[in-house]
Amino acid sequence: MAYDRAPAAGPAHRSTGAGPPGLAEDRTFGRVLLDLDADAGLLTVRGERVATAELRRAPGAPAAGHVPVGTRDGAYLHLSVDGRPAHLTPAKGRLTRRSHRVEVIYGGAVYRLRPDSPNGSRLVKEGRRIADFSSDGAGHVWADWHPDVAPPLPEDAAIGYALATAFGTGAGPAWRLLVQAALDRVR
Repeated sequence: MAYDRAPAAGPAHRSTGAGPPGLAEDRTFGRVLLDLDADAGLLTVRGERVATAELRRAPGAPAAGHVPVGTRDGAYLHLSVDGRPAHLTPAKGRLTRRSHRVEVIYGGAVYRLRPDSPNGSRLVKEGRRIADFSSDGAGHVWADWHPDVAPPLPEDAAIGYALATAFGTGAGPAWRLLVQAALDRVR
């Protein structure tokens, strides 16, 4: 997989105060701003050629440090794209790669971000793989849009970047996660 690995600025914003948002350089969509305030549970994705996506964690919702947006519980999350609501369903994020998937229904289309390697995830729309996303865990996100599908839409980019930034990408194989869990219990 060849990702657009050219972040022009620092990682997605992760502090309690105002600060410069992260920036992804996308070959198809140009500059994509990724503004994540993990403490407040707010992520905004925007750009000149990208729809604006906003993902909010409900006030008072319990926050988990291992999830960039603070939770994988869909009951505490609200996603909108260009001001229109989207239905968000994150899986629990347990031992299997499949448990790290995130599903969105927006504009009548079903999107899924599914891990397919330790560091990467595929974005699937209506059952067709449209992009591969990768993140480094420090807020940088890269996308590789598949040339064999119709040109991606601005909302495709907004949803893909929002999910990759809010929940991260990739997941290790189940056997490795089981070994890590066992080692964590021993420590």
